[in-house]
This record gives sequence, C-alpha cells and structure tokens, in this order.
Amino acid sequence: MPNSLARERLASLLRSAAGRRIAIVGDAMLDVYLKGDVERISPEAPVPVVRVRERVLALGGAANVAQNVAALGAIPELVALVGDDPAGTELRRLLAGIGAGAGSLIPTSRPTTTKTRIQARMQQVVRYDEEDDGDVGPADTERALALADRALAVADALIIEDYNKGLLTPPVIERVIGIARARGIPIVVDPKYRNFFCYGGATVFKPNRRELEAALGAAVDVSRSDMLPEVVRRLGVEHVLLTLGELGMVLVARDGLVHRVPTTARGVYDVVGAGDTVTAYLAAMLAAGASAREASVVANFAAGVEVGKPGAATVTGDEVLAAYDSYGASPGAGTTPRA
Repeated sequence: MPNSLARERLASLLRSAAGRRIAIVGDAMLDVYLKGDVERISPEAPVPVVRVRERVLALGGAANVAQNVAALGAIPELVALVGDDPAGTELRRLLAGIGAGAGSLIPTSRPTTTKTRIQARMQQVVRYDEEDDGDVGPADTERALALADRALAVADALIIEDYNKGLLTPPVIERVIGIARARGIPIVVDPKYRNFFCYGGATVFKPNRRELEAALGAAVDVSRSDMLPEVVRRLGVEHVLLTLGELGMVLVARDGLVHRVPTTARGVYDVVGAGDTVTAYLAAMLAAGASAREASVVANFAAGVEVGKPGAATVTGDEVLAAYDSYGASPGAGTTPRA
C-alpha cells in the first residue's frame, strides 16, 4: 500500500517521541464523575434520585492532553489557569501524579473550570459546569505569556488547546505561535469557535466537522476534495486535520494534497477524550520527526484505542503498536491529487 506506515517506522517514531518536550498552552479543567444508582423519583420534582456510590476525579481539557503526552513518554509543560479553590488543588495533585510540574500553572482568582457528570448505571443523567469563560485580564495575560515564553524556549513542539475558557485571547495566540515559528518547532491547534481564524501559521489545525461548519457558516462536503484546500488557505495554516468520528479523518495540505485516514477503532465504548489523544499524538509525532501524514496515521491508531476505554483515557505507545499489529497493517490514507 503506497501510503501505509511501516511498523518499523511507527516503532521508531514512538521511541523518538519519548523524552521530547511538548509545551501545552490552553484551558485545563477538572472532570468529576459521580457514579451511582437510581431507585426512585424525587417527590420534590419529576427527576431521578441518584444515590452516589463513587466519586472519580480526572484531568480534563488541556490537562488531559498533558496526561496523554506523558503516557507516550514525552514531557508535558502545561501553561494554564488554575483557581485558588479545592478543584484547583485536586487538579495540581493529579498533574503531579503524572509527573507534570506546577511551575507553569497560573494561579488566578477565577474558579477552576470543573465539569461534573452524574452517572447512573453507566448512563449520564446530567452534567453541570462551574467556570468563568470570559477573557482573562491583563495581569493573568502577562503571567501566561511569561510562562509560555519559558516553556517554549526548550520545547520540541507546541500544542494550543482552546476550549473557549478565556486564556487564549488573540494576543496570547499570536505571541505563542510567533515564538514557536521563530524556533522552527511544529504547532498543533485544537480550536473552538471563538478564535477560529486566529491561528494562522499553525502546522496542523485540528477541528471536528461540527466546529468547521459552524465557523464557515456552511456545510462541508468532504467528498469534494477540490474545495478542501481552499479552507486551509483561508485559515492560513499548513494543514487541516478534519476529524470525522466513525468516518476517520481527512488531512488537507496547503499544496492541495488530501489524505483520507479511515478509522481503526474496533469498538466504541466512550468518545470522551479522543480528540485530546489525537492532539497529543500529533504533536509528539511531529516533534519526533514525522510528516503531517505520518503523524495523522499514528494519532488515528491512538484514537482507535482511546474510544475503546471509558472516560477520558490515556494511550501508551505499546498500545498503539498492539493496535497496529491487530489491524494487520496501517490503513494509511488514500491520496487525492492536488486540487
């Protein structure tokens, strides 16, 4: 298969990724899972009463990206806001548990973004969010830029993880991309709608289909490969990696090449966190010397492993190799000639 990734190349990239430093600038959050059973309806309102039997805390958002970077053996340096509150304390504790230091966390008076999911018999009953998603003030911005400067001085790649929680304002985005480009390191962006067109200069821009269509204000026909490169040019990036869920991914280059990467998932248990895994693997593989196409293929295998696990899970390099072996061969990507 002309676009397959040889196992030896995959193993080499995974080995090379170990020890690479990945700077992550973005919105960290704490995920809380309250798990229990429902045996009755509340007499106060027509809602189920969940008897909580287990409370699970997990890293979310940019912190989950850092966790995935650490799981494959690379070194994450997370630049993020953390509130002076119990959720912030837990977030720091969890990050310490994966070996991610707190030196680049920005203490703030804002609450730590927290997403609490109440589950009964594996079904989510409700989710409630505690957060302040307004743009950060000048003082927090200056602290973030100073810490980002320090992290990028030794980084092998940059991840910008935008959940529209206020840290990634246009000045912050412009500054960190400028530093990374000056150093010649790859830049991976996981965008949200608010700053969608602010990421010019990125190496790989990774929206999902819903995000891209919302930003463009029109449906995206992925079967029309001649139209996709224009999206890349409009965004001002080198590549767009469009994630399509069960349909896999499409990598579009500025020069008009379109690579289709079919999904490798054997079964889907939970899609939460799959995008974070893809982002982490993209950056680590690019830092290890992979091309954008190779990085997309590896990240696709990692995503296929992640969705087979409950919650926002991590994926190791050994698991990616095992997934490759069980698949039989890399699905690679069909290549469409330049538009």
